Amino acid sequence: MFSNALIEQRVTLASAREDPTRALGQCPALVLNADYSPLSYYPLSLWPWQTAIKAVFLDRVDIVASYERQVHSPSLDMQIPSVIALREYVKPSEFPAFTRFNVFLRDRFECQFCGSPKQLTFDHVVPRRLGGKTSWENIVAACAPCNMRKGGRTPKQANMQLKLAPIRPTNWQLQQRGREFPPHYLHETWRDWLYWDIELEA
Repeated sequence: MFSNALIEQRVTLASAREDPTRALGQCPALVLNADYSPLSYYPLSLWPWQTAIKAVFLDRVDIVASYERQVHSPSLDMQIPSVIALREYVKPSEFPAFTRFNVFLRDRFECQFCGSPKQLTFDHVVPRRLGGKTSWENIVAACAPCNMRKGGRTPKQANMQLKLAPIRPTNWQLQQRGREFPPHYLHETWRDWLYWDIELEA
């Protein structure tokens, strides 16, 4: 469970007071599903300001919050949306794509043998030469030194202990894991929507 102190340590909250002078390229909109939960935590579901405004005019989204920054045209002055919600619910797929990045995310960007976050690659738990498959259940993140040390052996043969047995995660599990890695930039209007289930401190 996140604490407010942890969030403050890991991200920089951009104050709305800076909005009037903020560059347009620094005004992305946080995109929420129709149930007001983020479409994605990792990567964070953000749209460029132009896409957000276009979606507003196409009646595809509702504006939840805005920057104090405006855009102007001959017929319109409009505040740039900072949080928008889709009008139609998008049902997420049950399982994420099997990619190198998603394997690293499942494994917290750490070697599953020594815990190092450096020189990450991936390793077949049961080597291919022994019939091991390239699948969620047989691939783990591993640093290059541990990968070389293990070689074409099983962890037991190499006397190396896995931190966790590899599993095929659901999209929900992967998004929960992604919440452990908040981006370094958050606008203050996003905060309530990104961490809406944090325990409130007394």
